[in-house]
Amino acid sequence: MPSDVTPKVGLFDRFASHAEKFVSRAWFFAICLLLVVIWAPSFFLFGSIDTWQLVINTATTIITFLLVALLQNTQSRANNAVQHKLNAIADALADLMTQVADDQSDRPLHRDVRELREAVGLEEKESSS
Repeated sequence: MPSDVTPKVGLFDRFASHAEKFVSRAWFFAICLLLVVIWAPSFFLFGSIDTWQLVINTATTIITFLLVALLQNTQSRANNAVQHKLNAIADALADLMTQVADDQSDRPLHRDVRELREAVGLEEKESSS
């Protein structure tokens, strides 16, 4: 439930959020593209093609590795927040349906309420296969 979520965000989470905002801008892509454009003709500065390729491969591998970790953090937190919101909506709907079903003695509605309550948190009970 949303009331179970702590409002305090850790240092790494704040850093990951800022990094996500930083790298999701068009100008960040332009800087990356510019680096590749600058790197491409730099072949003449390096003695061999192996060193020239090693420079870009090492740089892009390190940046990719770090960004994947940071962006996965923000994506996981966003997914958890959406799931908490959906659970709150389902819980409120189930409460409303229970109240209506009790007022009208509606048996199918009671069954729907039970199925809705069982579905909350279902993502933790099912596999993707």
